[in-house]
Formats: sequence, structure tokens, C-alpha cells
Amino acid sequence: MIFMEIIITLLGAVVGSFLNVCIRRIPAGESLVFPASHCPKCNHSIRFYDNIPIISFLLLRGRCRNCRESISLQYPLVELLTAIMALLLFWKFGLTLKFLFSFLFACILIIITFIDLEHQIIPDVLTLPGIPVFFLAAVLAMGVSPLEAVLGVLIGGGILYAIAFGYELITKREGMGGGDIKLLAMLGAFFGWKSLFFILLVSSFLGAIVGISVMLIKGKDMKYAVPFGPFLSLAALACIFWGDEFIRLLFTRY
Repeated sequence: MIFMEIIITLLGAVVGSFLNVCIRRIPAGESLVFPASHCPKCNHSIRFYDNIPIISFLLLRGRCRNCRESISLQYPLVELLTAIMALLLFWKFGLTLKFLFSFLFACILIIITFIDLEHQIIPDVLTLPGIPVFFLAAVLAMGVSPLEAVLGVLIGGGILYAIAFGYELITKREGMGGGDIKLLAMLGAFFGWKSLFFILLVSSFLGAIVGISVMLIKGKDMKYAVPFGPFLSLAALACIFWGDEFIRLLFTRY
């Protein structure tokens, strides 16, 4: 068991290294395959022994071997988060299809989170294919009925669209992008409509705390934009572990 946990964690870190490539290249519309990994500052190809997840960053002390420019802390952070998530999902589901699809789902959310934090966009190339892919995963592996998954897509996208439309109608400015709407539709496809209560409650609570804190620290007014995608993603990851208990409490009649 310990051996498998180590293997899963190491593989998670390796996948996290690839997620960093996605985070950097998807917003720029670049290929995920070519060119090979290179320093974003000097464009020098990264040697294989300098591309070991987390370890290479520590050995190089966070600097490129060639140009000595600093390497973003994002790289080891994403690798570490992906490794931890792989281990947690393995503990929950074991080596099953549920683990496989949940890990793929978590990887997409990690990519979305870091892209949205930096660029304040959620690429359609992730969410639009994600809706049918995770709909099928939910129905075939996660135990969600087709009706619940369909309603999850419709209600998930519809709720945020209604909120965004109403906010723009009242304030005359855009308060939520279309990427958030598609993201919640994807989450609804994977979890079913009932889980949307948990996701919206947790994401709104976290978003309010962080948003108000950022505005107070930076001295911004209410017009200051805080990307909502990371909070939806964090709530969705929490839903994997605690969403079922919340749904049972919410929908069970005593």
C-alpha cells in the first residue's frame, strides 16, 4: 500500500509538471508538444535532469541554470498540489475509474485556477470539451444519473448566466465572464445538479472573504475584479470529498 502511495504521488508530481506547460501555453495558443521545455526568459532548452518535478527547482535554488533568472514559484507549487491531490484521491477511491476521472477533473481545475489568476480568463478549450467528457464520466463511473447530470449542466450554466445578466442590467458593467458560466456547467455535468448548492455556497463564501480582504489591503473599491474561477474550482475539489455528506444533510427528510 505504501509503495502504491509513493508511486501515485510521484506520478502526480510528473503530471503537475505537464500542467505547468498547459498553464503557460494554452492562453498563448501555443502547442503543448513543441517546442520542448525551455526557459521562458532565455528560451534555452531545459535539460532532463533540470526538469525533475520539485527537486530540480530546489537544487537550482529557483533559478535557470543557463541565464540564472528566477523561476516562478508557480512551477513547484503546481507540481506539489497535483501530487497531493493524486494521493488524496487515491486514498478516497483507490485505483479505480473513479480515481482516474476525478484526477483528470482535478487537473483541469488546477489549470483553470492558475490561468484565471494570471490572465482572468477561463479558456473554452478546457470547459467546452469538459462538459461532455465529464458528463460521460459522471454517468459511467461516478454514479450520477443522466438526468441529474443534464440538469447540472442546464442549472449550473443557467444560474451564473442569470446572475451575470442581472448584475450587468443593474450596474451597467460586466461582473462575471462567460468562462465562469461554462465552468459551472462543467461542474454540474460532473457532480449533478444537487451538488451545485455546495459549490455555490462554498465558492461564494471564499470569494467574499478573499475579495473583501484584497480590497481592504490594496485600497480598491467594489469595482475591483477578483477572478471567480479559482473559487469555483476550489469548491469543486472540496465537493469531491465532502459534497455527498452535504447533499445528504440538505435533501434528507427527517
